[in-house]
Amino acid sequence: MHSTDTIIIGGGQAGLAMSRCLTNRGVEHVILERGRVAERWRSERWDSLRLLTPRWQSRLPGWRYRGPDPDGFMTTSEVVAYLDEYARSFRAPLHTGVTVTRVQGRGDSFEVQTDAGAWESSNVVIATGYCARAAVPGFAAELANDLDQLVPTQYRNPRQLRAGGVLVVGASATGIQFASEIARTGQQVILAVGNHTRMPRRYRGRDIMAWLDEMGVLAETADQVPDIQASRRQPSLQLVGNEAGGSLDLQVVQQHGVRIVGRMTGASGHQACFSDDLADSIGHAERKMHGMLDRIDLHLSCLRLTRAFPVEPRPRAVAVPTAPRAVNLRDRGVNTVVWATGFRREYPWLQIPVLDAKGEIIHRGGVTARPGLYVLGLHFMRRRNSAFLDGVGADAADLTEHLIQHRARRLMAAA
Repeated sequence: MHSTDTIIIGGGQAGLAMSRCLTNRGVEHVILERGRVAERWRSERWDSLRLLTPRWQSRLPGWRYRGPDPDGFMTTSEVVAYLDEYARSFRAPLHTGVTVTRVQGRGDSFEVQTDAGAWESSNVVIATGYCARAAVPGFAAELANDLDQLVPTQYRNPRQLRAGGVLVVGASATGIQFASEIARTGQQVILAVGNHTRMPRRYRGRDIMAWLDEMGVLAETADQVPDIQASRRQPSLQLVGNEAGGSLDLQVVQQHGVRIVGRMTGASGHQACFSDDLADSIGHAERKMHGMLDRIDLHLSCLRLTRAFPVEPRPRAVAVPTAPRAVNLRDRGVNTVVWATGFRREYPWLQIPVLDAKGEIIHRGGVTARPGLYVLGLHFMRRRNSAFLDGVGADAADLTEHLIQHRARRLMAAA
């Protein structure tokens, strides 16, 4: 059996950030990765995807973008190359092609079984990511068998879709990008809209992410929000990594010919059912957007920078169309349903009682009730940007400090 101080499970951005922090502090460790570095970026992303954050906003511990276009947006291949180079920069102790099959307690330590042998360690960091398994609603099974159904990890581009109409379910960043891309090929698209977060790509002369970064919005901690669980349920921003600086929202996709309807609530054969909450969903998103833009205006006013960043027209309100409560997909020529309804985590190999009834890891800022067991890279884990490429490093540094203090206490107790 191999032995080390700390095992990191997962070789994506979270695992590498943790590894760099542990390396800086002289903590012996390994990374166990089932595929290659950034495997999900390599094999589970669609062709046209770009990061929603600018290239400059890709800071990791000891690493940052140094290229000629900091305000542009990385493609998936760029992200893979960026993380590959990052791993090489500090000689990350990677074991790729190694699948973890079981993690269990062994006294005060852990035993990690893999398809390449067993490991023992004092600490385990679960850095397998936030997007493990597509969260498809149960009623998807009630749809007719002759309808193709895809989840985001299976979608690559519109050319793979069968001829005919497409129902995209979910209007966060992923769903709205799918709807726009497919509609622009001439296919008829229906977009089922639930809770979403509208935001312009640019405001008052700067990218919206630059404002959120400067004002500290993205670094807000779990202790600074009134309801952390509600904050964690917030959908991703309706943004697209657009070199031209254009926005993508419900207004834009309607111009592309997309028909928007309410939240999908059920299905039977070719019949799809929708809620009558479309106006409420759009209204909520409008209020949230204007609240954030008000906050930017106040920030500039307080700094007396209003003249440097002149006021500009805000995005026009999204027109709420008349939306049906039910649609016969066969009658509308729909042959494909794409589920952009979020993700769940899966830990079938974790044999330590730290999961809740939904299978999620119970933690406080990445620290579980089992001493020495940590999780990293979850949405709003410690900060609003915890799951971002640009935000995971701060969380990794915090967990490294906690791990070192935990190790010191163990050594004192054993002395």
